[in-house]
Amino acid sequence: MSRPRTSASKKPLLISAGVALAAVTLGLLSWQASAPSEDEVHGAYVPAPRASGAGGAAESEADAALAQLRGLARRQAADKQAVGRPDAPVVLIEYADYKCGYCGKFARDTEPDLVEKYVANGTLRIEWRNFPIFGSESEAAARAAWAAGQQDRFRQFHGAAYAEGAKAKGFGPDRLRALAKEARVPDLDRFEEDMDGQAAKDAVARDQEEGYRIGVSSTPSFLVNGRPIAGAQPADAFVDAIEKAKALG
Repeated sequence: MSRPRTSASKKPLLISAGVALAAVTLGLLSWQASAPSEDEVHGAYVPAPRASGAGGAAESEADAALAQLRGLARRQAADKQAVGRPDAPVVLIEYADYKCGYCGKFARDTEPDLVEKYVANGTLRIEWRNFPIFGSESEAAARAAWAAGQQDRFRQFHGAAYAEGAKAKGFGPDRLRALAKEARVPDLDRFEEDMDGQAAKDAVARDQEEGYRIGVSSTPSFLVNGRPIAGAQPADAFVDAIEKAKALG
């Protein structure tokens, strides 16, 4: 996972005064902020808590918080940063940065199998959120990915930007154009214009503020039907989360 961003201008926002506090207290928003070592990844799937005894109020608050998190799935057919049926029973949302090594690991090692196993049969929809936290090149890469999506090449750009060794080459203007060319974006001049336009900046800001609002502080972070997974977990953790979410409906 990445390091948390410390910019004072990007402080997390609360979902709502009561529900967000209850969610944090009960463990629904169990994002892991500490960076893992090279040989381990922290964080795990967080099941919805169930209060015991007379804790009905706490259970209701937890359910309300979970419902709000599930409601973040946009399910828009025209979403350029999504793959899978809008009405799929399970939605995985990923908050990621193109300069995040563990985001790249997930994109290379786990994501293709999830697409093949669950997206292809209509079980899963994946919605990507740009969450740049490593400075200007992160933000430029996020806008570039959005711009590639305007020409229906988001997934191809996404794959090229997360390819082995891609991060080490940086995300300067020439490199972003080269990645767009590699992703076979049809109109590179339009790509550059879109990348530098206000619409791209607004779209990235919208994704980022959504993440901060629910307490995301590191990348990659995920929601599976509203339940968090923090970090590039082993593939089995995502399979387990998807299967559980499918069973719960």
